[in-house]
Amino acid sequence: MKNSFKFWLCLLICVFLCGCTAKDDRTVVQFASWGSKSEIDIIKPILKEFETKNPDIKIDFMHIPQNYFQKIHLLFASNTAPDVIFINNLYLPVYVNVLEELPVKDGFYPQALEALSYEGRLYAVPRDISNLVIFYNKDMFDEKGIPYPTSDWTFEDFLKTAQKLTDENTFGISFEEDPLFFLPYLMSEGGGILPDEIDKPESQKGLKFYADLRKKYHVAPLKSQSASATMAQMFLQKRLGMYLSGRWMVPKLREEAQFDWDIVPFPKGDKGSIVQTDASGWAVSKSSKHKKEAMALIDYLSSEESIEKFTQSGLIVPARKDVLIADNDKPKNYKIFTEIISTSKPTPVTRDYREIIDNLHKTLQW
Repeated sequence: MKNSFKFWLCLLICVFLCGCTAKDDRTVVQFASWGSKSEIDIIKPILKEFETKNPDIKIDFMHIPQNYFQKIHLLFASNTAPDVIFINNLYLPVYVNVLEELPVKDGFYPQALEALSYEGRLYAVPRDISNLVIFYNKDMFDEKGIPYPTSDWTFEDFLKTAQKLTDENTFGISFEEDPLFFLPYLMSEGGGILPDEIDKPESQKGLKFYADLRKKYHVAPLKSQSASATMAQMFLQKRLGMYLSGRWMVPKLREEAQFDWDIVPFPKGDKGSIVQTDASGWAVSKSSKHKKEAMALIDYLSSEESIEKFTQSGLIVPARKDVLIADNDKPKNYKIFTEIISTSKPTPVTRDYREIIDNLHKTLQW
């Protein structure tokens, strides 16, 4: 009996020791991304699927929900950059010296590839396209007897509509001071915001029209009138008839809007209806010791199947042409998000873009 007990005890100890000393020989690929909880809930199962299909690779997922680029900058500075980095075109020029140039991939919108390129070289494989449309409260239009806006409306039509929507309780259109939201006004007039563009008559015309929405026509709220509420909150509170924003607002509006709503393209200026085609995607760090595995991960993340999972939530406009936006819910005119890609342009970004924008904020008087 004693000998039997000793045998089993020794066997258990051996099994325990073997378990403790077992090595994980998988190649570890570190992947950094920002993202809300809903977005991370999509990413994690995709990463798990990748590991299942690539049993020799382990993904170390680094979720950075706040101050993302500050932390990424520190990681590069300390030579501890992740192998794969989620990045957008607005910050891409800052990092091109520490990112691998990538081969151009088929099946993506050319505008998305252009947005994630710098000086003709691709540095990230796109996941999504970010563009802007006008969301509008259909119930409010109906109550006031205002016809719904159409895809061929002009700045003049847009202003008249905003004026009809405006009363003591409601403003016609949103107003935000970030260039993201006023650049379409400049681009649609043929202007831009870079130093060699901002003083051109076309740019000044677009800026004046935008500023007048708030200061001359009073169809957009002043800071004091919006108080601490965001434009999204004001739209949900039925204090805005129209709201300039992107597809990222769709899930929130589906969940929280207590009114019927839809979307329409941005109105036409002298050069047409032109909004930005910004993009986000996955890049490989030059310092990565596992570039082959990193590219395998990016190929999987950017596949039709994976990008379709991001698209189904209503969160993104897919950068792949073979992934369609589902029409299972609002907005009714969901196809507009992809139809406007052909007339859109990537934000003109330079390495000192953030400094340019900071200086612009100081000089503009809204």
